[in-house]
Amino acid sequence: SVLAKALQEGTPCPVCGSLHHPRLAEASQNAPSEAELKNLKRIADDFQKKAEKIISKVLKQIKSGNLDRKELVIHTQITKNLDDYKQVGPHVIAAREIESHGIKVGKGTIVQYIIAKGKGSISQRAVPYEYSEGIEYDKEYYIENQLIPAVSRMMEPLGYDKDRLRELSSNERQQSLDAFF
Repeated sequence: SVLAKALQEGTPCPVCGSLHHPRLAEASQNAPSEAELKNLKRIADDFQKKAEKIISKVLKQIKSGNLDRKELVIHTQITKNLDDYKQVGPHVIAAREIESHGIKVGKGTIVQYIIAKGKGSISQRAVPYEYSEGIEYDKEYYIENQLIPAVSRMMEPLGYDKDRLRELSSNERQQSLDAFF
């Protein structure tokens, strides 16, 4: 109804482009006023700025390598006997490592692990949290497989793609070559 107020016969509709407007939307009793819409826009913009700062801070902490290991722990529940897993994921590798220290791990156990930097698959680099002291974590794994996917679900509706989210760690926006011409 806000758009309908501004439409005049013969001028293009900002939504569909039509020059004719035979049935304009009528104002609803519950429709927000222009002032309310501006206030909501301000609130959304403030949220976006705060979200950018938080994401940027976390990205920088992960990249610095100084994030507390407790912040990196992945928790996964064992859902069957370890020998019954056909696909051996990181939680299974971590559980087997825990068992190698004499601790029984079975169905229902919550395994806590981090992903260490190094060669091999993610599963092969899973280290039980209890034995991860002094282990360097895989910064790229945590950014690309933990943080970016989780944050993108919240930020994509605001126009953020994964590349734009990655850029928040440097506070620089990449420019195309066109920007220089």
